[in-house]
Amino acid sequence: MNAPDIVRCAYLELVVGDLAASREFYVDVLGLVVTEEDEHEIHLRGLEEFIHHNLVLRQGPVPAAAAFGFRVRHPRELDRAEEHYRALGCEVRREAPGFRRGIGEVVRVLDPLGFPYEFFYDVQHVPRLTWNYERYGAGAIVRLDHFNQVYPDVARGAEYLEDLGFRRTEDIRDDDGVTYAAWFARKDTVHDTALTGGAGPRMHHIAFATHEKHNILYICDKLGALRRSDAIERGPGRHGVSNAFYLYLRDPDGHRVEIYTQDYYTGDPDNPLVTWDVHDNQRRDWWGNPVVPSWYTEASTVLDLDGNPVPVREREEAREMDVTIGADGFSYTRKGEGFKVGEQL
Repeated sequence: MNAPDIVRCAYLELVVGDLAASREFYVDVLGLVVTEEDEHEIHLRGLEEFIHHNLVLRQGPVPAAAAFGFRVRHPRELDRAEEHYRALGCEVRREAPGFRRGIGEVVRVLDPLGFPYEFFYDVQHVPRLTWNYERYGAGAIVRLDHFNQVYPDVARGAEYLEDLGFRRTEDIRDDDGVTYAAWFARKDTVHDTALTGGAGPRMHHIAFATHEKHNILYICDKLGALRRSDAIERGPGRHGVSNAFYLYLRDPDGHRVEIYTQDYYTGDPDNPLVTWDVHDNQRRDWWGNPVVPSWYTEASTVLDLDGNPVPVREREEAREMDVTIGADGFSYTRKGEGFKVGEQL
């Protein structure tokens, strides 16, 4: 099968229960730029973006992720996307320009894993605010970086994404060959999307990038000053996987948002795969700090093409949280030399 040539992840549509509360979180607190809005939807982007939006917030009855949008390299790639997914036996819909605000023709699919993917080429350009430094605050969010998807069978999901043209950059495995998570790129960073092993299909998080880690620290200070520290789920810290500095937040509906910076270049054709031992205490947090249980167990519902929740399947293989209790001191820092905390108990 001839997969479409995907450039990058481009937008996510989230259904939210209270549009005003979501606007306050994403615009007033995090500083995303409003491209367009009405009483039903808000279209947002990062400061350096020139396409119409990176995030759509839509008022709805059940909080969920409704679409994962990917830009393709040429209009003909929409034909290839349609052919590719029809050959896979997936539900495919081709929508005329205007179906999604600011976007041209869209090929919508419910992919083999149960995720609602959208592919587009034509898009309305909007002002790129890269040089508008008067718009930059100390926590400036500049672009969309990636998605993270929860799926029970990571090996199967990885095969599908690699057939779709994604390069696997990193993964987490054990000595028995079980894959717990994997990262996949189209642009020249660590990932455009990732698979975390767990009950799914569900949306684990959307990630926006800042330029520097001090931008993330400012966001933490701002949330504290606003008495909004309960929005911080995990971090700040540095990942082992991806090497990036991170912060995980929960929006008013519980959707998880990562603020992310300083991963590395992966664009060479022979970029080596980095594999982490699931028992390496530094894989999830380079400093060995705990991963809170909610980070492993909670995620957002995803919707089919008619807006109905996609049924969730449980993971049959071992779960990362069960075999390690997270990066919490019950796995090794130096292999064969004991645990960070476990020997004290």
